[in-house]
Amino acid sequence: MSTRRLADEAVQPPKFAFSRQNAAWAKAKIRQYPPGRQRSAVIPVLWKAQEQQGWVSRAAIETVAGLLDMPYIRVLEVATFYTQFQLEPVGTRAHVQVCGTTPCMLRGAEDLRAVCERKIHPEAHHTNADGTLSWEEVECLGACVNAPMVAIGMDTYEDLTPDRLEQIIDAFQAGKGDTIPPGTQIDRVYSAQQTGRTTLLDAPANANARRKPAAKATPAKGASAPTRTAAAPAGKSPAKKAAAPKARARSATLFEAPRGKPDDLKLISGVGPVLEKKLNALGVTRYAQVAAFKKADIVKLDDALSFKGRIERDGWVKQARALAKGGVAEYRRVFGKDPR
Repeated sequence: MSTRRLADEAVQPPKFAFSRQNAAWAKAKIRQYPPGRQRSAVIPVLWKAQEQQGWVSRAAIETVAGLLDMPYIRVLEVATFYTQFQLEPVGTRAHVQVCGTTPCMLRGAEDLRAVCERKIHPEAHHTNADGTLSWEEVECLGACVNAPMVAIGMDTYEDLTPDRLEQIIDAFQAGKGDTIPPGTQIDRVYSAQQTGRTTLLDAPANANARRKPAAKATPAKGASAPTRTAAAPAGKSPAKKAAAPKARARSATLFEAPRGKPDDLKLISGVGPVLEKKLNALGVTRYAQVAAFKKADIVKLDDALSFKGRIERDGWVKQARALAKGGVAEYRRVFGKDPR
């Protein structure tokens, strides 16, 4: 690690004080630590100072040291050791951190660095002429499959090309950085492969995904998965083709459901609301049914729900046996804890 020093005195502000809101936050954070261990809050409190000021000045270090009743040198040691702390002014609109670790380097990080040198400043840790932009090279930003990438603030921008990075920098320079969606900058869902899913084809797409994958027809059993560019067969609707197997799966009843109100299967560890609905649709509604499962029943249910071994791994039968015998009280007696 290179030597890290505080910025020149010429740029050091004379004083630093937390805003009222940040001061309240810092005091609450300090109270989270045991008596006599409040100094352990030095990193989050320093981080809050950097969020407010944009960088960590000498005055900010002194303020944090006073707040935590620490010697100034101890806080200085923390600030100069961890590279997450900026020790000199950074761009007021964007500080671009270019990942230079091997995966990003192999995928074009040097070209991204060249963009920063040309559009911001020839050297890292310097601002542009009007002080709005700065950049540096950092180590792994944690999304190697989407290399190359940069971080700006708390967001990462992935799958970059030099042209796309130029567009992002221009947007931040114009004060329109919030118009750029963070994450991958290509037609990819999070870190999924670019060609689309090849497994779990019957599973719903992530409801929180910013981009939805292209619609795919569900392949017949034993058939290979279609690619993103595969055309649908003439005269057939991909949507209908995909929906048909799902409709059959929902209507198929593997077990004869007993009469009466269903038990709360969610009390079985490993069964959530969605899985409970699937079990009910397959005719599994009572603890006693699960408790009486034989090996053939487990295999049949495993196949229907497409999760091999989960029933035995999570111990559904033993849990259901206790719940069927005496409910929560019996479960607690057998397992020493409440269900779920």
